[in-house]
Parts: sequence; structure tokens; C-alpha cells
Amino acid sequence: MKNILQKDLLEAGLSESEAGIYLAALELGETTVSRLAKKAGIKRTSAYLVIETLKEKGLVTSIKKETASVFFAEDPRKLHLMLEERRNKIDKIMPQLLAFSNLIDKKPEIRYFEGQEGIKDVYRDSLKYPNCEMLAWFSETFATHFDEKFFLEEHIPKRLKKKIPVRALLTDSEFIRDWIKHDQQHLRKTKIISKKGYNVSIELNIYGDNKIGVVSYEEQFGIIIESKKIHESLKSIFELVWGLLP
Repeated sequence: MKNILQKDLLEAGLSESEAGIYLAALELGETTVSRLAKKAGIKRTSAYLVIETLKEKGLVTSIKKETASVFFAEDPRKLHLMLEERRNKIDKIMPQLLAFSNLIDKKPEIRYFEGQEGIKDVYRDSLKYPNCEMLAWFSETFATHFDEKFFLEEHIPKRLKKKIPVRALLTDSEFIRDWIKHDQQHLRKTKIISKKGYNVSIELNIYGDNKIGVVSYEEQFGIIIESKKIHESLKSIFELVWGLLP
């Protein structure tokens, strides 16, 4: 029973020595340091220090009797008051603590997806943000290494329904020039970049407030990154390139 009580006191915030001395004081009543130390199983010199901390917490009181001081435990219900005071102090400073936490750079969250279904899941995630423009670097490799029907029969219709416009940068090719003929009906604006000095074989989508989708059709994997800083940086690069192209 005593061990259980001591464990509960530890969970309430007392140290092991404090819990031992406090339980000893409850059992012994008005008593001396020597008896408390012996009952709690700690050294007398250590007991003095522990008693001082318990006195500061209002759990132990001392009085002088003749030539020596004696100690006794305060009402256990004071533990409730102690915990309540601690909670009130934490509640008081919580707004400042939260303000500090918002200033801390958080590590980006990265999720990895494999195979064609994994790649589809990366694109499906972009549909969670209706009326929010998506910026994209497209790669024509989807035509040879992916199921083109997914875009025509699932992704594009759902994107249109959710009114998600796209601005895209694409490398020049006959296939791409045929693909962009449908820009208007697909709620898409595109600009073409010459393949000379520009070799992009992955797709990169910037969407939502902090999401980046990366897809490699040939390697059959995709990544979703959640990072405000990476999102903003890539968006700035996209806008720079977009502005430079005719």
C-alpha cells in the first residue's frame, strides 16, 4: 500500500525522497528528523534538505520543543491546493509559451509513397484545397510511365469540380503542345520552356498553404512535404521563372 501511495505522490510531482519523508510524517505524527529519516530510509543529513523543500510546499511544519525541533505532516488535502496553484501558474504563462513555440522553426513533415497508387495518392492530396491555385512543373514522362487515364478520368474532373486552377511550366515537345490545347477547358495556364539547358524529369506541385508534392514517374515514387518555408521558397522560384517567360 505504501509503495502505491509513494508512486502516486511521485506522479503528483514530489521527488522520491519527498514522498518518502511525507508518508513517514503522516504515519509518525509529531516526530524528529532522526525518526523521519529512519522511517523513510534516507540519511539524516539528506532528510533535513528534503524537509525544507516540503516546508516550502506547505506539506510539513516544524515547531520547537524544549531543545529540539519536531516535525509533522500537514493535511494531505494541501496536495490538491499545491497542484491547483501549479496549474494556475502554468495557465497564466501558457499564452507566452505558445507564442515562443510559434517562433520555433519546425521540422518539415515528409511522407513517402510508392508505386502508381502511391503517386495517385500524392495527386489526390492536392484536391483537399478547393479554390486554391496549384503551381506545377510538369513532366511528359507521365505519358510513358504512368496511367494517363487517371488524370483525364479522375484527377482533372475532380480538380475542376473543386475549382482548383493550375499554372504550369512544361518542357517543349510535340506531346506537350498537343496536351496544352485543352488548357482552357482544364482550368489551366501553361508556359513552355525549351529543353535546351532545362532537363526536368520529375513533377513538382506547390499547393495548399504549405504542401509540396514531388513525383518521379520513372522511379515510381512520390513525396509530400509539409513546410511553409520550402513552400514559399519554391513558389518564389516558380513566380520568377513564370515572369521571365513569354
